[in-house]
Amino acid sequence: MWWHVYPLGFIGADVRPGTPVEDRPVEHRLDRLVPWLDHVVDIGLNGLLLGPVFASSTHGYDTVDHFRIDPRLGDDEDFDRLVAAAHERGVRLLLDGVFNHVGREHPAFRAVEEQGPDADTADLFAVDWSGWAPGDPVRVRDFEGHDILVALDHEGRAAEDLVVDVMTHWLERGVDGWRLDAAYAVPPAFWARVLPRVRERFPEAWFSGEVIHGDPAAIVRASTMDSTTQYELWQAIWHGIADRNLFELAHAVERHDALLATQAPTTFVGNHDVTRIASAVGERFAGHATALLFTLAGTPVVYAGDEYGWTGVKEEREGGDDAVRPTFPEVPPAPVELTRTYEALVALRRRNPWLHRAHTDVVHRTNTAVVLRTATADAVVVTALNLADDAVELPAAGATHVEAGGGDLRDGTLRLPAAGWAVLTA
Repeated sequence: MWWHVYPLGFIGADVRPGTPVEDRPVEHRLDRLVPWLDHVVDIGLNGLLLGPVFASSTHGYDTVDHFRIDPRLGDDEDFDRLVAAAHERGVRLLLDGVFNHVGREHPAFRAVEEQGPDADTADLFAVDWSGWAPGDPVRVRDFEGHDILVALDHEGRAAEDLVVDVMTHWLERGVDGWRLDAAYAVPPAFWARVLPRVRERFPEAWFSGEVIHGDPAAIVRASTMDSTTQYELWQAIWHGIADRNLFELAHAVERHDALLATQAPTTFVGNHDVTRIASAVGERFAGHATALLFTLAGTPVVYAGDEYGWTGVKEEREGGDDAVRPTFPEVPPAPVELTRTYEALVALRRRNPWLHRAHTDVVHRTNTAVVLRTATADAVVVTALNLADDAVELPAAGATHVEAGGGDLRDGTLRLPAAGWAVLTA
């Protein structure tokens, strides 16, 4: 179960610097993460998912050197200390692999701009050379209209070899797996060539692909990834709660169940690209979303700060991500009530590891109330939510004990207060 950090924001780096990467001094700031590792363990999590750490021009997703730590974060020694500190605490490390594209300032692409198709690196990129003449702009595919992000050619061997080399280099340095950024934009056949080559040397490595749209089950089967991000469930959680439409949530839970035949999806209620969950659903209902995250099947990821109920709204403008990617204090703040909720729910999940791949039945649903029952032959976990401003009585679905949240359980009926939630066991 992962704690997700956007490193450049976490340490307060300038994400829009005016100097090229090669002219920036090394600032040793990765160590600022180390005091937070004990907080990760205190919550009960055992993984650190780091957003981009490689040298880049701006926000980290416009890579210019996959083999160098971004100088705004530090250097190899800083990174090695972080890996060692994490592993000493039993915390695994996942890196963000941006392999659909690189930054326009990447030396390999600069060579293509200068030398055209004769450049040694020309076969790395998805370039249309038809009608090109020296001095003409290079017509390269970009990522979703962002001209600073130039796409790799995923049909050729050059990009395949590059990605294998990058992955194995950092796995050798001690990381435990990869988040595959924009994996939905890369042909699954590319991953099917890359990942088995990496697993030959690192069979325990774990790979989770960012899949925002498409058929996740088909992508997993074709690509050999271990998991994909569950954006449909995330959207249903915040829409269902914010819009008081738990029918949408119930439908998404049923669709989520269907994915378990191929994977344990990577689940979340917040990340570096979206409005924080406390802002999306209202601080009053952040616990409801958290209860769903830890009682539904999948591999949960906590976006750093959500466990404190931090707020932040993503905006579609330059700098619109800054509010959800803030600088963190040097030491963790004291726990708040929501932090304790996270601790309780993570502990419950640790006591019930079968939840990782368990199917869920929707026992009761209205616009403002839902009861979800997840069970095996020997154990049961029931999650009940009430979004209404009045108390509600709901079926306990065979549960006999309130583990987290709050409610009055009597004779098979759970009475939840206004805006209440509870997680129960048998």
